[in-house]
This record gives sequence, C-alpha cells and structure tokens, in this order.
Amino acid sequence: MSLFTWWKPCVPALRDSLKTRLAQLPPPLPWQTCTLREQRWVVLDLETSGLNLNRDQVLSIGAVAIEDGAIDFAQQFERTLHRPAQKTTSSVLLHGLGPSALAAGCDPADALLDLLEFVGDSPVLAFHAAFDQHMLTRALKDSLGHRLQHLFMDVAHLAPMLNPDTVLREAGLDDWVARFGLHVQERHHASADAQVTAELMLILLSQARRQQLDSPLKLEQQLSTWRRRTANNHGL
Repeated sequence: MSLFTWWKPCVPALRDSLKTRLAQLPPPLPWQTCTLREQRWVVLDLETSGLNLNRDQVLSIGAVAIEDGAIDFAQQFERTLHRPAQKTTSSVLLHGLGPSALAAGCDPADALLDLLEFVGDSPVLAFHAAFDQHMLTRALKDSLGHRLQHLFMDVAHLAPMLNPDTVLREAGLDDWVARFGLHVQERHHASADAQVTAELMLILLSQARRQQLDSPLKLEQQLSTWRRRTANNHGL
C-alpha cells in the first residue's frame, strides 16, 4: 500500500439509487438580490450526542421552510437517525433520544439525502449556525461522501445585529424567545427548535425590511460587516 493510498479519504459505498438522487440535487444558489419575502429559507436544527465537533454524532434533524414571508407548515422535515451503537449520555436528558428511539431511526444516508432534497437550493438558517453547519458537514461526508456547499446564516448573530438596543449577554435561543414573547411548547427537540427559530426569524425579517435590508444579499453583507466590527471591538 502506497502512502497516497493510505491517505486517500474513505468514501462510503452507496446504493445506485442514492448515487442517482445525489446527482440530481440542484446546486445551492449564491446570496440573492430578490426581496426577503421572495426568498425561500430553510430553518434547521440538529440534536447531537454532545458538543464535541469531531467526535459526537447527529442524532436527529428538524427543519421547516419559510416561504412567501411565512412558515409553510406543509414543508416540514423531521428524521431520527439510526444510531444503535450510540452510548447513552447526559444529553439524553435534554433531547430524550434513548437507545430504542435511535435503534428505530432511519438509515443515516437516506435521512441526510432526504434533508438535502428538502433544502434544495435554499440558504439555511440556524441558531448558532456554525455548530450545525460543522456537524452536518461531517455527517454528510461520513454517510454520503458529499461536500456541503449550502449558504448558512446565523440567527444568533442576526438577532443582536438588528436589535442593537437589546442587551442580552451571550444570549441563547430561549433569551430571544422571551425577549419577543414567543410561545414555546417544547425545547431541545429538533423539529420544535426549528419551529421556534423560524418564528423568531419572521420577526427578524420584518425588522430587516424596516432597516432597508430587504434582500438576502444585503442582509448577509450587513451581517458580515457587523461580525467584523464586533470582533474588532472585542480585540479578536
């Protein structure tokens, strides 16, 4: 075995049907100049076995679409992944995904491909998006040999940018939910968290329009500027 062979990344063996579906996926679009209302967004939430970016696994996926300026309840996505070897950890107390639920879950390759088809070419929204993006990137590589290319926007950054007069130190999703008086029936469940994040995002989209940031491209450009300014202010 040569050194180059040893370093060659492991590509999972896929069924022909999965290869065909992968080949038919639309390429993700760049940030668009259409109005925020015209843009279809997908709000994503992952439940994982822990917070270690390199070791923990995606256990369940929840997603909902925002289309025509509203949450489209006909476009909701939920999957629990088949993880029978996953050891029970303290995170079970939060998301409730015990051994029986994980043993009955969907094949990860099928579930992840279903998600890619649901997302289509839309940008993805998530609260603390960097974590979800990293974990999803790993899961797609491991199960499908696929490289994630979708654009992500972080709702955890967007909220303080659009609400500079609101002081919430290291604010989490619950803090912003309370700030806007949103009703939450359930938390730490992927589909429920995606739903409440989408409700928060509708408020933020309305605020963005009032601040003349009425396109995904303008919103992303302003967010990039805000992140740089915030990093400079903190000496990062």
